[in-house]
Amino acid sequence: MANRIHPSAIIGDGVELGDGNVIGPYTVIVGPTRIGDGNWIGPMVSIGTPAEYRAGNHPVGWEGELDGAGVAIGDGNIIRDFVTVNQGVHVTTTIANGCYLLARSHVGHDCVVDDAVTLSDNVALGGHTHVWSWSNIGMGTVVHQYGQIGPGVMVGMGSAVRKDIGPFMTAVGNPAREVGVNRVGIARRGCDEGQVDAVEAYLKNKGDLPPGLPAEIIEQCTAWLKRSENVPA
Repeated sequence: MANRIHPSAIIGDGVELGDGNVIGPYTVIVGPTRIGDGNWIGPMVSIGTPAEYRAGNHPVGWEGELDGAGVAIGDGNIIRDFVTVNQGVHVTTTIANGCYLLARSHVGHDCVVDDAVTLSDNVALGGHTHVWSWSNIGMGTVVHQYGQIGPGVMVGMGSAVRKDIGPFMTAVGNPAREVGVNRVGIARRGCDEGQVDAVEAYLKNKGDLPPGLPAEIIEQCTAWLKRSENVPA
């Protein structure tokens, strides 16, 4: 399927596009950037411009100047109006698959956003942030650089995330604090009520993960325990 690119959009050198993407009016995408298939990228979006980093270079990407660790965007994402995604400095800034980035959200340099994440309006991710799969970040939330938001997390609007938030937790406030378990998020991963209870007990350090859970929950919780090995440099 052919890409649909508005005539006013700027696609710079070093940009690799898959198939079936929509790119709206006055959007600027500069390289090095790789974009997969079936993404909807709205008007006035900026992807691949230099990191907001004082010590970094600021090449003119729309005139063919390439620098930085790049941006990689997977498949089936919706990226709404005025979203900004900056080049990586040390590692590629990455947005995986099936994410929804609402208007004016910002993905800073060296961030990793895993599958099926929702960033609501005006969410700002500081550099090197890692948002794990299925998390939902409420509007106006800011996340401190190097922060990690675990899988299946729900962050309430207007929060200031200054430290890691564990898997399937609900957090809110300034500074954000964990206020409970995101039972709805667990259920949406295919768990029945008994399994949700068991996962909640595990997250409260009152039990082990029971057998028969969806493999993705076990994988994500296990990976979270090893997260110190995976923090971006």
